[in-house]
Amino acid sequence: MKSFKEKVIDVVSSIPMGEHLSYEDVAVLVGSPRSYRAVGNILNKNYDMRIPCHRVIRSDGSYGGYNRGKRQKEKILEHETVLATQQKLSTSNYQLLTTN
Repeated sequence: MKSFKEKVIDVVSSIPMGEHLSYEDVAVLVGSPRSYRAVGNILNKNYDMRIPCHRVIRSDGSYGGYNRGKRQKEKILEHETVLATQQKLSTSNYQLLTTN
């Protein structure tokens, strides 16, 4: 059986680039809806760059904290949003070309 921390890391690891979840969303997905502060504490202690902790934001839509600094989190999220948008556009262009 996985620990709460392992479940949190699994959920956060599955968030695609250009998308985000709130701390509360993560808590609900791991089966402990009232544990959103614990989610934040787990992510604050994570320094594994393979785990996209920056994709977890506050329920009010603000960025929230980040162990590498709030400005860094903002820059990463903005960059990923641009990349994801470009990727979606190129994919839709490809689909348009292949259907004609």
